[in-house]
Amino acid sequence: MSINILAIESSCDETSAAVIKDGRIYSNFIANQTVHEQYGGVVPELASRAHQENIVPVVDQALKTAGIATSDLTAIAFTQSPGLIGSLLVGSCFAKAMALALNLPLIAVQHMDAHVMANFIEAPTPAFPFLCLTVSGGHTQIVLCKDYLHMEIIGKTLDDAAGEAFDKSAKLLGLPYPGGPLIDKYAQLGNAHRFKFTEPQIPGLDFSFSGLKTGILYFLQENLQKDPLFIEHHLHDICASIQERIVSILLNKLRKAAQETGVRQIGIAGGVSANSGLRKAILAMGAAQGWQVFIPKFEYCTDNAAMIAITAHYKYLAGEFVGLDVVPSPRT
Repeated sequence: MSINILAIESSCDETSAAVIKDGRIYSNFIANQTVHEQYGGVVPELASRAHQENIVPVVDQALKTAGIATSDLTAIAFTQSPGLIGSLLVGSCFAKAMALALNLPLIAVQHMDAHVMANFIEAPTPAFPFLCLTVSGGHTQIVLCKDYLHMEIIGKTLDDAAGEAFDKSAKLLGLPYPGGPLIDKYAQLGNAHRFKFTEPQIPGLDFSFSGLKTGILYFLQENLQKDPLFIEHHLHDICASIQERIVSILLNKLRKAAQETGVRQIGIAGGVSANSGLRKAILAMGAAQGWQVFIPKFEYCTDNAAMIAITAHYKYLAGEFVGLDVVPSPRT
């Protein structure tokens, strides 16, 4: 009997649904929310309202594209944590109602674990043990993956995440939201060594980006006093220099983790793993360190239901189901 799972992702501002058949993704649809652009960041109440509008058409489209009727499904999966509680409630309530109506088992998925599992959606896939640098707007982690369902966080941010450092730096530069991709775009036109930003000296495998953000703020304030058009004159070089420092912080810790654990199967995941500078740098470091590097396709880096689906597939095989009394959580 085939294992056909409908997966729903609604942790932040993307409403996504995917269908996986026997471990292979057959559809993966995402409805993005543009309403937040005018506010310079995600507005939780507006996000949850948009999820309510998008979830039915997105699920319908995912099922039709996969050629799956609701009667063919064997389980329903959803993102349980972490995320915006209003957004999570929309996805979890929809999944629970559908599972109850169809008398199907329910699978709860942890969002950050799912980002790691994006590396297993398409071949080539890592062998275990596997180290994954998971970087997003809300999290920065180094995860030691022992198998599909057993992961250990061996390094994490002590304050802000790498994605926040990108977006908040972009805001300081006057760039529109979301600013991280714009820094990446402009960085490709600039000199990454033009300006120097200090790398935080944090012991162990943990990260910190709050000091870097403060340093960027003071750097811009000082230079704008001398030249009010400083950002306009040097935008590309500033973006390239900021990106180079954030990437170096990430990869220096990842290299240390690989040395301490002896693991040579290395990957990245999360929204920031779509950053071109990070992708190029980890490939270069992998070649120098003798790593086998894995990078998911762009469509599986940002929030999407395919990563929920692949995680749910292995949870189904392990019999890890939840009851209708399960509740979402904003934290991990």
